[in-house]
This record gives sequence, structure tokens and C-alpha cells, in this order.
Amino acid sequence: MTSPLDPDSIAQYLIDSPHFFEEHAELLGKIRLSSPLLGRAVSLQERQMEILREKIKVQDLRLADMVRNAQENDASVQKLFGWARSLLLARNDVDLPHTLVDGLRSTFAVPQATLRLWGVAEAYSHTWFAAAASEDVKIFANGLSMPFCGSNNDFEAASWLEQDVQSIAMLPLRNDSASSPAFGLLVLGSPDAQRFSADMATDFLVQIGETASAALACLLE
Repeated sequence: MTSPLDPDSIAQYLIDSPHFFEEHAELLGKIRLSSPLLGRAVSLQERQMEILREKIKVQDLRLADMVRNAQENDASVQKLFGWARSLLLARNDVDLPHTLVDGLRSTFAVPQATLRLWGVAEAYSHTWFAAAASEDVKIFANGLSMPFCGSNNDFEAASWLEQDVQSIAMLPLRNDSASSPAFGLLVLGSPDAQRFSADMATDFLVQIGETASAALACLLE
């Protein structure tokens, strides 16, 4: 009695016999496969073309995503350059904090932005950006190695912004490395709970924080 053919054995045989269809070329025209696209049986060549077209379609979609991401990244970089340029053009040191936060609102469409600095030079001790910040805020800023993003859980820094802050980003301001003490905190807020989500990428915010730190260092004592 002949045992039934095992599909896996047949597949392995064809893999091990690369010349099989060369020796039986007439089979290629007889093999019929079901097509999920056409809903009927098609030839092997037609099915191969369908698979190839699907692969090309997937690759086109991936390429379109890459192009879109590249365009978005380029737009973000251009905005960062424009914002940094506005800091360089600030007429005097005391204008810098206002230029900085105003530029964040207008250039990056951030609904609310502000900052606090501590350890500023005596000439700036009575300015709005040198307003008192509690020791808890300073400890919190020192503990940030990366920008904090998430829901506004009644953070003290959120009270520096206008009301209706549902999500918040807090960027520590430092002179040098992430291990150096913070000399201030840059705060961004939004009424949109998803604008600054806990799982968002922070690479761009890091660049904003580093640029802001370099610009504002001239105000320190």
C-alpha cells in the first residue's frame, strides 16, 4: 500500500532538487494556485506576479514613510535654526528669556511656555524669570537627566503657566553635562493631554534644552 505523500516532504524535495522544474518545464503552465486578490485559480506565473506587486507596494509605502519622516525632520531642524537665530539676534541679555519663550510658542506652536532661573547675576535678580522657585523644584530639576514629559500632576512648575495645563514638558537647564547642577527649568504646557505624552521621543526637546541653556548662561552670576 502506497503511503500518502507528506506536503513537507514534497516541499523539501523541491528545495533539494533545484533542477526539477527545468526538467519538467511543462508543469509550470499546468500548476494552478488560488489568488486571494482575484478570488480564482491562477497560474504559477500570475501568482508570482501578484506576490511581486505586493512586495513592490509594501516597499513603496515604506519609502513614502521614509520620505515623509525626512521632510518632517528637515522642517523641525529648520525651525530649530530659526529659533536659535532669534536668540543670537536678541538686542541685550535681559531680552533673551522673553525672546526664547516667545519663539517656542510661535515657531513650534507650543501653547504655553515659561522658565525660571536661579543663581542669576544681581542685575537680573528682580526680573520675571528670576522669580522664586522652591527647593523642591530645584531638586527635581537637578534629578532630571532628560526632559520630563507627561500629565500635569499638579507640578509646581505648572503654576508658572496659565491655567488648563493637561500635559507638560520640563527641560532642565545646565551649563555643561547632564551631571552638572541645573540652573533653571524650561517649562512647556498644553491643554491637550497628548501633546507631551510620557512615551514621546525627547531627542528634539534635548536639543531645545541644550540651546536654551547655552543662550541663558550669560545671565548667571
